[in-house]
Amino acid sequence: MKKCFFAFLILFALVLSPLSASPGRESSGRDGSLSALVYITGMVAGSPPYELLAAGAQEFAAEHGSVRVTVYEAGFNQAEWEEQLTSLAASGEYDLVLGSNPSLPEICAAVGRKFPALKFIITDSELAGNPQIATYLYNQYQQSLYLGYLAGLITTGSLPHANPGKRIGFIAAQEYPLLNRHILPGFIAGARMADPGITVDFRIIGNWFDANKASDLALSMIDGGVDVFASIAGGAAQGIIRAAQQRGAYVVYHNTNEYANAPGVILGCGFMEQKKLVKEILAGVLSGQIAYGTARTVGLEEGYLDFIADDPGYFNYVPREIQQKFNAFLAEMRAGRISYTLPPL
Repeated sequence: MKKCFFAFLILFALVLSPLSASPGRESSGRDGSLSALVYITGMVAGSPPYELLAAGAQEFAAEHGSVRVTVYEAGFNQAEWEEQLTSLAASGEYDLVLGSNPSLPEICAAVGRKFPALKFIITDSELAGNPQIATYLYNQYQQSLYLGYLAGLITTGSLPHANPGKRIGFIAAQEYPLLNRHILPGFIAGARMADPGITVDFRIIGNWFDANKASDLALSMIDGGVDVFASIAGGAAQGIIRAAQQRGAYVVYHNTNEYANAPGVILGCGFMEQKKLVKEILAGVLSGQIAYGTARTVGLEEGYLDFIADDPGYFNYVPREIQQKFNAFLAEMRAGRISYTLPPL
């Protein structure tokens, strides 16, 4: 009778074992290898954070023969993302999902419940306490603060297209918590550090790709007195740049170097060290140093955000008096002497 009972237990364990394991391997790679899925919530082309995410992962894989990277573009329909990611996880091909989107932690938490061995690392987002997920939030309030300050100096300065109205613009693809609580408030606060009388015209495109609609919005805002723009709009931002070129206005840019795209129009570019961070993350995964369940915020002081001041698009087109004021402000920020409070998400 005992033999039958133990035989039953062994059979029961064998039946259950495939169900209790995720189709993916452990994220550290049990055999020293790593298979990473770079899950792009949108399209790579035209989105600087996604371009840098994919490039960083692919470069790391090229430097480490034990690492395989697959880049998957999920498109712009957010309603499909969880189902797509679930299907990819069920293939059993991946140890790790790497993404960059504030909406991803919630989706990854839902997918992770079905595949408990799969790990997720998400930049540009924040979630603590889930043992399958690690997040890295860029301090976009900080980046927006110094870009807003530069926009404020431009609109109140002596450049040919600056008008007396002290009105600047911000165009976004869509509204989401990081935009509403960090990016836009930081931009407004920075501009008003340059001049408290500055107002901000804020508009929404409705998607991340419609450059024509973005151009129409920008043109109407120029008619309303806007002379400097910022945007978080993916590929649609090209429409804003086009409108500024046509009608005479200026642009400050988040996250990447775009000076060469419109010299004399794009007068300031922030920079996000997404590629650097992604490569460091993957190195940490290989060495088992990633602390899942944690949420880390990185910014200017840590070397993951910056401003590109050594480009001709900045130093050849921005008046010296503005450069001096802005460079001094940025130095104060790096030293931690510009006081601000990072709002909660």
